[in-house]
Amino acid sequence: MKSILLVEDDISFSQLLQRFLERNGYKVTTILSVKEALRTIEVESFHMVFSDLRLPDGDGIDLLKSIRSNGLEIPVILMTGYAEVSTAVEAMKQGAFDYISKPFNQEEVLDVIANALKSSSKSSSKTEVNISKKGFNQGYVKGVSKSSQTLNEYVQLVGPTNMSVLIIGESGTGKEMVAKAIHEQSSRNNKPFVAVDCGAIPKEIASSEFFGHVKGAFTGAIDDKKGHFLSANEGTLFLDEVGNLSYENQIQLLRALQERKIKPVGSSKEISVDIRIIAATNENLEKAVDNGDFRNDLYHRLNEFSIKMPQLSERREDIPIFAEYFLELANKQLDKQVLGFTPETMAVFQKYNWPGNLRELSNVIKRATLLTQGGYIQSAILQTMLSVKENVVDSEINFSTKHHEKELIRKALIEAENNKTLAAKLLNITRKTLYNKLKEYNIE
Repeated sequence: MKSILLVEDDISFSQLLQRFLERNGYKVTTILSVKEALRTIEVESFHMVFSDLRLPDGDGIDLLKSIRSNGLEIPVILMTGYAEVSTAVEAMKQGAFDYISKPFNQEEVLDVIANALKSSSKSSSKTEVNISKKGFNQGYVKGVSKSSQTLNEYVQLVGPTNMSVLIIGESGTGKEMVAKAIHEQSSRNNKPFVAVDCGAIPKEIASSEFFGHVKGAFTGAIDDKKGHFLSANEGTLFLDEVGNLSYENQIQLLRALQERKIKPVGSSKEISVDIRIIAATNENLEKAVDNGDFRNDLYHRLNEFSIKMPQLSERREDIPIFAEYFLELANKQLDKQVLGFTPETMAVFQKYNWPGNLRELSNVIKRATLLTQGGYIQSAILQTMLSVKENVVDSEINFSTKHHEKELIRKALIEAENNKTLAAKLLNITRKTLYNKLKEYNIE
């Protein structure tokens, strides 16, 4: 029987929760304070700790820190009111497994406990921390919504294998971050991770970009070039927006994947390569295959395992987690010390549809951090950033992915006063990719 230490000073609620957990097969010990909980942990072993965030002699974060400082990796779950969500997010940075907002339903409690115990049995509580300590461009930020839990499970499931993975999702949903997380879960994690924006490679030089070239192979080839395949050898090659490759380049890519050999442009020597392929797209590749725009055999070669990225509007429970994380990142990048968000700001975040997904949330928070003079980001500062798209929320119009992307690019150009380099930075894409998008959408 799994044992749970329940730390809750509301006696009536504590007794109610204890009876419920015991009816579901758990052994429960109830404690009223942080001090008493620490004394109990010293003499008894528990499979997990279930603690209220606010306690008479401290809070759940104090308890969590003490547990971690003693070297115990027991999962800790916090119970919190809605107004304390940002505090709970901070606790998760300190190593809490999860948090539950009050009031909560019985099914939610059982699901979270089951996930925590499952994690503990695999001795992976450290990897289950829902906010990575790394930056967003280097690490993977986990969420707690059902969509995020499924995503996290898929990453952990496919990561240790050598299967090719196709990540499908709208722009800005974090496809490259998931690709990096898969790479980190694999045995190749100490080898290169090479990301390639297929939409930014002109078809005329794609062979050289992928496979390299030798000096003198063509006009302008003044030195030997390694190419992405060799750069990623023994590691992972991430092909972003793979649907943008020309049909000819698809044939070359397929041949390299089938034979695991490449031939640099201008060379007669074949070179063996050992790479794992992870591809991503925001297009419907199955439809592209049906239309004859994408090779069926390449599609199946890339799609040994597929992951569908949830939109941010489908994981609203995660918005406080991502918002706090992006704020931490923005503070570091801008040398600011903004403390957090007002409840009104968080309410705006929760209501908004976020057509640009995580990338848009990150950019909004970065700009809001720059403009904030006080300790907390106020909702009024968001008006110029979100008002253009507010009708999307009110009328619940479902625009296409391309429409979202086009509107985001237009907005970035306006904010950057048509400075392409600055607009690309606001969109978190390369300048070359931006120019390709401008041409694709016929934006002047």
